[in-house]
Amino acid sequence: MRTSGKSVGSARITGYPEQLGGHCGSGAMRDLLTWAGLDWGSPLSEGLVFGLGGALTFMYLRVPDLGTPIYLVGRNADFEANVCSRLGITTSRKQTDDPGLAWRWVTHQLDQGQPVMLNADIAFLPYLRVRLSNTRHDIVVIGYDENAGTVTVVDNDRLDPQVLSIDDLDRARSSIGFPDPVRYATWPMRFPSELPDLETAARSAAQESARGMREGAGQSLDPLARPGSSVTGSGLPGLDTFATDLRSWPQTMDAESLAQSRQALAVFIEKAGTGGGLFRRLQAQFCKDAASLLDSEAFALAGRSWTDAARVWSELAAAASNDSVPQSDLADLANELVNIERSACGDLERAATSSWHGDVRIDR
Repeated sequence: MRTSGKSVGSARITGYPEQLGGHCGSGAMRDLLTWAGLDWGSPLSEGLVFGLGGALTFMYLRVPDLGTPIYLVGRNADFEANVCSRLGITTSRKQTDDPGLAWRWVTHQLDQGQPVMLNADIAFLPYLRVRLSNTRHDIVVIGYDENAGTVTVVDNDRLDPQVLSIDDLDRARSSIGFPDPVRYATWPMRFPSELPDLETAARSAAQESARGMREGAGQSLDPLARPGSSVTGSGLPGLDTFATDLRSWPQTMDAESLAQSRQALAVFIEKAGTGGGLFRRLQAQFCKDAASLLDSEAFALAGRSWTDAARVWSELAAAASNDSVPQSDLADLANELVNIERSACGDLERAATSSWHGDVRIDR
């Protein structure tokens, strides 16, 4: 339902979905598509929405003074823009340094009965209670009340809508934290009357994710700004870098730093969901849903491959959390991941370029 209870200085979207999500971006886009009534016969899963962004990647950072010993990323920065473009949603990431203009962007959308997705720094969202900065966190504003000085947001890290002060939201939207200044990033959207052809969209997304993994996601940080002891890498080459560096940790870190890095690794793989396990599970769900909807054995095979990758990432997280597991065992699991993900990328490419009719494959 697209209605708002509008009065002077206030508005509220009713009927907006309230669901947990594994990842802020794909969770928010799933809910926005559900709210807009767009699907291919049934509500879209978060995994299907994630995969349609073609955003799967891998990035590893070990950079002094980053704020965390190591950092893993499992999606590229273009997910939101790409999934909108692929599904016919009109949007752009608007940014400004003018807080008044940025607030008007929000109220204008809500006054028209439209929820609005924003980027915010998790360090300044009081209900999350975290210290780590991430300025690319997606939230959806569904209401505001200027008289009370509050906004209501849906954040897929929480089951219920969250009410916070306009001032707190402003701090989260104006943060200059990691990885880049938010600058009030706002995503006003206009939705199509129906979604485009699923086969075309799924093939395109699968090809884009495979290409991003093979080629890497570009420079992790400006090479001129990186300290000399930094180690970074992205895509499949970055996985090689990660596995090699992981083996060297006991030689390059003291005991306290090593313990902190192992714990951070486990958190980024599973709890934070940015590094490996979560995004591989979402990619696997995308492939499985596409296989079911398109009757494609090629996508089914890719789904099994990314399920295997997610499993080994979770094994790595568990091993990193166990002090009795030698560092060499962690590195061996990372090397296994290099091979699994290289093979899974090949399966994605075959799903993107092959038609399946029964048991007969027709290569294009």
